[in-house]
Amino acid sequence: MHRPSLRLEALSDDDLLSRLAEVASRTRRTEAELVWHLAEVDARRLYLREACPSMHVYATARLHMSDAEAYLRINVARISRRFPVVLAMLADGRLHLSAVARLGPLLREGNGEALLARAVHKSRREIDLLVAELAPRPDVPSRIRRLPAVAERATAVEAVELQLCPDGVQNRQVGEAPPAAGIDLAVPVAATGTLGPIAPARFKVQFTAGAELHDKITRCQALLRHVVPDGDLAAVFDRAMTLLVQELEQVRFAATSRPRKSASEADPRPLSRRIPDPIRRAVWSRDGGQCTFRDRAGRRCPSLERLEFHHVVPFARGGDHRESNVTLLCAGHNALEAEVDFGAQFMAARRGSARRVCSRAGAGPDG
Repeated sequence: MHRPSLRLEALSDDDLLSRLAEVASRTRRTEAELVWHLAEVDARRLYLREACPSMHVYATARLHMSDAEAYLRINVARISRRFPVVLAMLADGRLHLSAVARLGPLLREGNGEALLARAVHKSRREIDLLVAELAPRPDVPSRIRRLPAVAERATAVEAVELQLCPDGVQNRQVGEAPPAAGIDLAVPVAATGTLGPIAPARFKVQFTAGAELHDKITRCQALLRHVVPDGDLAAVFDRAMTLLVQELEQVRFAATSRPRKSASEADPRPLSRRIPDPIRRAVWSRDGGQCTFRDRAGRRCPSLERLEFHHVVPFARGGDHRESNVTLLCAGHNALEAEVDFGAQFMAARRGSARRVCSRAGAGPDG
């Protein structure tokens, strides 16, 4: 129930999190009840008496759901009639609507409840992996092909569609409807590509490349003909990504296969803010390239992105570069720890100052 008189700003952090968990739990129960009612109305075909030719029209025209909301919930409602346990699992948060919808085509009377149990508390990506395991799609040959011109494109560069997976790609015309169990969407030049499983340890990768990238790829294929005779895109990209990962890890974390010094041989004295390379390598290896922040329940942050070296005893307060005083944190948790060390107000002022400097320099706050 909406309570405009309630001032969330007045709640403590713990109370706010507790209330949010309560609201989320209540929302899940309400969602399960909604699905239950949709299933019964659908079964009785009551939408017909409301001058609607289908359940979908009823959900959009009478219940004012969006097309996507209606499709998802009606699909789950029909699955719940075959497997009533779905309603209980939605209500207590073990499953989400997307998981049920994705698993629907695979559910059978003999395996339904066992399969649903395997999906408990899994993310959308984990569900996609489970679907790929149970219903793998075949690999097909890699390819590069020119896309038809699109008048609305902001760039004059001709685009090329690249599709690949470790041993092949989906061979499908752009604009053709994707299969029900896969992530397979054509993307415009400005959009992010797609990456999704098609079978265990098999992923389909798809993106649109400009002419310059296309020329680089074909050049790589030519240079690699002695080791990749057929010019297989997956093999070419595997080699390219291996080299790029090595380069980036070397720049960011001083990773190298032939280190000249170990962490114990490095000087941990803070002569500057830069952490010596041997210590950076040791911390990166020790922390597994993952943020080390843990909440009060001991759950570790899963982030592998935007990682930063964090001094447990802050550098500004005399903290040195010893391996035991340095850890990996994602940008968000590094900022949170800085607020704990120096205060939220101080850090907000510093961020504001950095934005002003960037603005005068003509760059964004992260530029």
